[in-house]
Amino acid sequence: MSKGKVVFRDISPVLQAFRDILLGRKHGKALRFQPLLSARTQPPPEIPDGVAHKHAHNYYYTRDGRREVKPPLDITQKLLSDGSEKGEPKGAAVSIPRPGKVYLWDQHY
Repeated sequence: MSKGKVVFRDISPVLQAFRDILLGRKHGKALRFQPLLSARTQPPPEIPDGVAHKHAHNYYYTRDGRREVKPPLDITQKLLSDGSEKGEPKGAAVSIPRPGKVYLWDQHY
């Protein structure tokens, strides 16, 4: 004796039809029943091997972001050294580097 279709808890078929007419669509139940849930154990994913799967060819030191960090640049020393010759004293640079186009709001002409 095989089991037939599982009947989930709901109202009578006459009231279901009346509810669907009033809603203007087929009513979906918010309750979760066991036959409608997915299985708890899923098969493991089949992911292709990448470059990091073989330890002999995994050069971590070439991909390490901490090794790319360098000490900060001293911009004032770079600005003072630009444009100065060996015999000239070091002076301030002619133009200060500015990010993007600068609007000089205090110049009226």
